[in-house]
Amino acid sequence: MTEIFNKLKSKNLTFQHVCEVGVYLPEVSNVIDFIRSGVRTSLVEADLGIVEKIKQVFKDYNITVYPFAVWDYTGTVNFSKAHASSFVTQLKGSPALINDKFVVTEDNTQEVTCKVFSEIDDGTIDLLSIDIEGSEWYVIKHMVSRPKVISIETHGKKYVNPFIQEILAWMEKNNYQIWYKDVSDTVFVKKGTFEITALEKLQLKLINLRVNLRRARKNLMG
Repeated sequence: MTEIFNKLKSKNLTFQHVCEVGVYLPEVSNVIDFIRSGVRTSLVEADLGIVEKIKQVFKDYNITVYPFAVWDYTGTVNFSKAHASSFVTQLKGSPALINDKFVVTEDNTQEVTCKVFSEIDDGTIDLLSIDIEGSEWYVIKHMVSRPKVISIETHGKKYVNPFIQEILAWMEKNNYQIWYKDVSDTVFVKKGTFEITALEKLQLKLINLRVNLRRARKNLMG
C-alpha cells in the first residue's frame, strides 16, 4: 500500500473523487489503492504511450483518463521524455534538469496537447496528487475544487519546485497546512479536516531537517 493511503486510512477519511496528475506507469500510481478500492478517479498523463498502459491496467475500475499535459494555457507544449522525470520543456527547473543534468534534444522532445486544469475539474475532487516535474503550480493555480488533501512534488536532492513560493502562498490563503513530507512530496491538508498529532508535527520537523541536510550535501558535492 502507498504511504498516503495508509496514513489517510488511519484518519478514517473517505473520498468520493480522487485525482492524480502525472501518473507515469500505472503500477506506481500514488493513488492505486484508491482505484482498487473503487473510488472514482481522474488520471492525467501527457505521455500517450503510458496512457494506453493506464487504460489497460485499470480498465475494470472507475477511472477517467485525460491524455494531455496540464499547463497555464490550452494548446500545445513541448514535452521532454525522461522516463519517470518527463517534463514540460519550457520549465526552467525540473528534477531531471537539476538532479540528473538531463539535456533536452530534438530526439527526446515532442509536442503534446496541453490544457488548463479547470477544463476537467468539476469541483468535486477531494484528494489530489500532483507529480508533474515542476508544473504542479499550474494545477493549483487553475483548480476549481478545494480537496481535503493535496500531495505535491516539491523537492528532492538538489531540486526545489520552481513555483514553491506560489504554492505555499496559495495554501496559506486557502486555509491549508502541511501534514507531512517524504523525500520528494509535501502533503497538505485543509484545516479542520483532522487534527495533526504532536508526533506528526515532530516527524515533520525531522524530515525537514533531513531534506535540508541532504540538499546541502548534494550542493557541496557539486
